Amino acid sequence: MRYKLLGKSGLRVSELALGTMTFGEDWGWGASKEESRKTFEAFVEAGGNFIDTANKYTDGTSEKLVGECIAGDRERLVVATKYSLSMKAGDPNSSGNHRKNMVQSLEASLKRLNTAYIDLFWLHAWDFTTPLDEVMRALDDLVRAGKVLYVGISDTPAWVISQANILAELRGWTPFVAIQIPYNLLERDIEREFLPMARALDLGVTVWRPLAGGLLSGKYTGGQTSNEPVREKIPQLNAKQIAIALEVQHIAAELERKPSHIALNWLRQQNSRIIPIIGARRAEQFVDNMQCLEFELSTEQLARLDEVSRIELGFPHDFLIEDSNRDLAFGGLFDQIDNHHR
Repeated sequence: MRYKLLGKSGLRVSELALGTMTFGEDWGWGASKEESRKTFEAFVEAGGNFIDTANKYTDGTSEKLVGECIAGDRERLVVATKYSLSMKAGDPNSSGNHRKNMVQSLEASLKRLNTAYIDLFWLHAWDFTTPLDEVMRALDDLVRAGKVLYVGISDTPAWVISQANILAELRGWTPFVAIQIPYNLLERDIEREFLPMARALDLGVTVWRPLAGGLLSGKYTGGQTSNEPVREKIPQLNAKQIAIALEVQHIAAELERKPSHIALNWLRQQNSRIIPIIGARRAEQFVDNMQCLEFELSTEQLARLDEVSRIELGFPHDFLIEDSNRDLAFGGLFDQIDNHHR
C-alpha cells in the first residue's frame, strides 16, 4: 500500500479507502459483525489507514462496527464519516446541510464511533436550501472546536463546491480538502466539470462505485468475448457499455487477472489525486480486490480502455478545443506555447 496527500492538506491517506456501507445487516444485504471485522483487519494488515463510513449507512450500525474496529489503534487511522441524510422520518431537521442537523449528526456519530474527533467530516449530499455561508461557517466552528480535523463534500454540483471554497478562503474559514463522487469506466461524466475543478482547487477525489455496482467485476461477462451473451445477462447496458465491459475482460485475460483488478487500476492510474473506495460483503472478496495493487496497466492497455469508454465533454469543452477556436484564442501559436498549467 502506498499513501497520498489528501488534496491541499498534508494528511497522508492510503491509496485505497475502505468503504463500510456493507458493515451491518440492517438493510438485509450487508456483512455480519464478524465478517466486517475480518475485512477491516485485512485492510489494515495491508497498510490501509483510510476508513469511509456515514451516519446513514445501515442506519448507524456501520459507524458502531467501525468504532469497535478502530478502538485498538485510533490514532493511526484516518476515519471519515458523513452527515446530511435523514436519520428520523417525519422530522424535518433530522436531515439537510444546516447547522442544527450538522451538530446533532456529528455528536451522534462521535458516540457511535466512540471517538473524540473525526478526521474527515463529509457533507453527504447537497440540499439546495441551506445557505453556503451557514454551511462553511458551521463546519469551521467544528474544526476550531477540535471535533473535526478536515472537511469534505460529496454528491454536490461542482459550481457549489467551487463557490464554497472561494467563500471559505475569503472569510478565513476551513475549506473542503476533498470531494466524493462516482467514477468508473462506465460513468466518466465527472471528467466534464469535477476533475478539472479538483485540479484547479487541489482537491482530493475519493471515488464510489469504482466497479459500477458490480458491472465491471466480471461476474456478468465471465469469459464471454461477444456481445449477445453479455446483453442477456445485463440487459440494462447499451452497446457501448457492453463493449467497455468486454474490453476489460480481454485485458484481464491477457494479464491473467480479474476484470475487477483492471477496472480498479484504470481508476488508480488516471491521476494521483484519485482514491477508489472499495467495499465488499465478504472479506475474501475485499482481499481479492486489493490485488489490484500488485500490478499496473501498460500505456497501451490504458489507451484501449480510454478509447472504448471515452465520452463527449460537450459545450463548452469540445467547442473550445476546436482548431479554429484555438487559433483565435492563441493567435495561431497554440502548439508553440509551453503551458505548465496543462
